[in-house]
Amino acid sequence: MQSPDRRSGKVGRPPRLSRDAILTAAQRILDEEGAERLSMRRLAKELSSTPMALYHHVQDKDELLMLLLEAHARSFPRPRFPEQPRERLFAGAQVLHDILADCPWVVEVLASDKFVSLSAMWIVENMIDALIACGLSPDDAVYAYRVIWYYTVGELTVRFNRERTRDAKAPPYRQRVMSSVTESDFPRLAVIGPRWVELTSVDHHRRGLEAVIDGLLAQNV
Repeated sequence: MQSPDRRSGKVGRPPRLSRDAILTAAQRILDEEGAERLSMRRLAKELSSTPMALYHHVQDKDELLMLLLEAHARSFPRPRFPEQPRERLFAGAQVLHDILADCPWVVEVLASDKFVSLSAMWIVENMIDALIACGLSPDDAVYAYRVIWYYTVGELTVRFNRERTRDAKAPPYRQRVMSSVTESDFPRLAVIGPRWVELTSVDHHRRGLEAVIDGLLAQNV
């Protein structure tokens, strides 16, 4: 008689699903393919299972994303912030940027304005408190925080998309367009055009963040 470990075909039951296994597989899809490609059907295929089997461990895709966001937020240590409110605000905004820059799929998920991570609320608390300490009312502090948030997410979204679609074999379409502008129609852009890609690809996040924060605080003077 042939021993079980030498039989052809599948032997025994497939490994049992667990929440940890589901989260690990979902994280792999997010890292390699992005948030748009993650679905319960895609995840089930990755695990050689069925969507219905996954629902015994996670309620839906939203809960899955929330669990992954929480895990990502908990992995970052809390830094020691400066005492001076304006510097504390800038430091908090920079930490926010650095956490998001480390994980493109998080930006995709949070940009929907649908999710929020409780484990990351210490960043928001620090920034709101710093804004109020700078003289803003609570309402204006929330407004200012949201402006910084929009700037951060927008800057990272453009950067990630540019890196994802970059083709080294051909010049970017925007470069071809900017190189074709004429001085008669666009006198300023005709001079700058040949260097447009170079100038717009420089990482000026910190410089822009300084300008955004200074502008917001100046409104309260």
